[in-house]
Amino acid sequence: MGRRIAIIGGIRTPYVKAGTLFSELSAVDLGRLVVSELLARQAVDPHDIHSVVIGNVAQPMNAVNVARVISLFSGIPEHVPAFTVHRNCASGLQAITSAAQLIATGKAEVVVAAGVESMSNIPFFISKELQDAITRFRYGRTWKAKLKPLFGLRPRHFVPKVGLMLGLNDPTCGLNMGQTAELLAREFKISRTAQDEFALMSHQKAGSARSEGRFNDEIMPVLPPPRFNDAVTFDNGVRLNQSMEDLSRLKPAFDRKYGTVTPGNSSQITDGAAAVLMTSEEAALRRGLEPIGFIKTHAFAGLSPKRMGLGPAYSTSLVLEHSGIDFSEIGLIEMNEAFAAQIIANEMIFSSDQLSEKFLGRKALGRINREILNVNGGAIAMGHPVGSSGTRLVLTLLIEMQKRSVDLGLATLCIGGGQGAAMILERK
Repeated sequence: MGRRIAIIGGIRTPYVKAGTLFSELSAVDLGRLVVSELLARQAVDPHDIHSVVIGNVAQPMNAVNVARVISLFSGIPEHVPAFTVHRNCASGLQAITSAAQLIATGKAEVVVAAGVESMSNIPFFISKELQDAITRFRYGRTWKAKLKPLFGLRPRHFVPKVGLMLGLNDPTCGLNMGQTAELLAREFKISRTAQDEFALMSHQKAGSARSEGRFNDEIMPVLPPPRFNDAVTFDNGVRLNQSMEDLSRLKPAFDRKYGTVTPGNSSQITDGAAAVLMTSEEAALRRGLEPIGFIKTHAFAGLSPKRMGLGPAYSTSLVLEHSGIDFSEIGLIEMNEAFAAQIIANEMIFSSDQLSEKFLGRKALGRINREILNVNGGAIAMGHPVGSSGTRLVLTLLIEMQKRSVDLGLATLCIGGGQGAAMILERK
C-alpha cells in the first residue's frame, strides 16, 4: 500500500434495534453524532481534516451524498471534500479502504472514515401505477386530464413496498439474504441446534463484554429524541438471559416448512454509526498522534450471489495471499455474523481441504479457533446496521488487539450480492 496507514482512534454509537430508541434519528443525525464525538475525543481541529469518507447503504433521498451533509453538520469546514461509498454490508469497511487509498497516494493526510445506517428510516415506496397517476394528475392541463388516471387505480396500487425488504433481496439470484443462509445450511448440513448454539454464544460473549466494561472505550452515550433525557449507552439487542430453550421456540423465518434459519440465529436489523480517524504513520508522528493500529492490507472477492455468505473465506484467502501471512499468525478475528449458518459454513471451508479445494481452489486456510473469534460477541447479539458494520469490525478488533497485545488481526465479512471483504490489521 506504500505509506503505512495508521488508525488513530475511533468511536461508535450503541447499536439499537430498528424501530426502537433511535427511530427518530436519521442517518445524518447518527453520522453527525459519531463524527463530532470522534473529533472531540481525538482533540482534532476540524480544519485539520483533509477528507471525509462515509459508507451508507440506504442512501437518504434528502441527503443524497450523506457524507457531505454529515461532514458539514459536524463542523468540518466547507473546503473539505466528502464522498459516500456503497458496497452493501461492507460499506463501512469500504470507507476505510477508500480513506487509506487517499492517504497512500498523498491526496490527503488526515481523513475521517465512517459507516452509518438508520434502518428504521428506510422508506416505503408507492407502486409505479400510483406514481404515474400522481404525476399525470400534477401535470394535467385540464381537470379531465388530471382525474382520468385516478379512475384506473385499484386497491392493490395503494399497497406500499417496504424498502428494507426490497434491499434484502438479490435481483441476480432471486433469493433474499435469509434464503442464501438456508442454502448454506442445507449444502453444508448445518443443523438448527448448531446455529442456535452459535447464536447463544454470541449473546453470552456480548453480555459478558458489556458487564465487564469492555465496550467502554468503544461506545459513546447517545441522548435520543424526542425527550433527550435517558442516555443510551449499550447495544440493546443483546439478550443477557438468552437460552437454548428460548431460541428453539422461534420459527424459521425464510423457509417455514423445512428451514433452520430463524430470527434468533440471524443478525438483527439495527440503527447505528461508527467512525475512525486515519492518517499516515509519518503524519501521526509529526502531529503527536498515537495510533491504535495500522492497516496491513485488504482484499475484496467476488463469488456466487446465492452463496454470498461464504465471502469471508474467499476474501481471507486473497488477503493472506497478498500479504504472505499464514493464517496461524492471526491472533484475533472479527467476522460479521450475518447468520449463524453463514459463520459455520465459513468455519468448515477454513478447516477442510476438501471444501477449500471445491470453493477456493486451494488447501485449507486453517481451523478457526472460536476462542479468538468475535470475542465480544457479534451481529447476532449486537445487530447489523449494514452501512456501519464494517467500520465497527475494524474498531472493535483494534481495541481488543491493544488490550490483549495481539500483533495481527483479521476483520472480514460477507456482502450481499456475492462478495467478501477482508482486512488484516497490525498493532504496531
